[in-house]
Amino acid sequence: MLTYRQTFTASVLAAAALVLTACSPGTGSPGSGGDPGGKPAARGTALAAVDALTVKGRAPKTGYAREEFGRAWADVDGNGCGTRDDILKRDLTGVRFTDGRCKVASGTLTDDPYTGTTVPYVRGRSKVDIDHVVALSDAWQKGARKWDADTRRRFANDPLNLLAVDSVTNRRKSDGDAATWLPPNTAYRCTYVARQVAVKKKYGVWVTAGERDAMKRVLGTCPQQRLP
Repeated sequence: MLTYRQTFTASVLAAAALVLTACSPGTGSPGSGGDPGGKPAARGTALAAVDALTVKGRAPKTGYAREEFGRAWADVDGNGCGTRDDILKRDLTGVRFTDGRCKVASGTLTDDPYTGTTVPYVRGRSKVDIDHVVALSDAWQKGARKWDADTRRRFANDPLNLLAVDSVTNRRKSDGDAATWLPPNTAYRCTYVARQVAVKKKYGVWVTAGERDAMKRVLGTCPQQRLP
């Protein structure tokens, strides 16, 4: 027959074991979106696509210049309008033109993705930038240096990689990747990172280990986020 002291000691040890089990790290991988069961990310999600990206170190920025990606805002789709105006037409509301159909004279960026604020646009006094979601210099250091001129030109003018955004915030971003910069508007971070993943997947731009981990941290909060 157990004594009171023996019974009490056994109870304490059992309780301690339960606490240790509950507090131990989950077995899920970094790509499991925080799922303690370790389930893989669902097929077709941005989180799953992160694992398809090549992971390598950042190459030197040597040789980078904006001109390496062709003339800025070229008319790559042949519609007679430059890419910058195409994106302004797509992302602004209340658009007015200087020439009837192409050159955007004014409009409003309603609910700017990076800040969540409303930003007016007036040609020549713009508070709106067209941002490369995956910055050109970031791409240059992660594969684009070896592309041909046509591929770089398409990358720089691809609507998938372009957003009209608040100019001040965009300039703070500079050429940051997901490991060094995320939109202040936290509600947009999942969409933003998913778009970066889609662009890098489309063009074969690699990611650093830190960037991959940052992408997974963001997308782990929204594991069902789809690629755009």
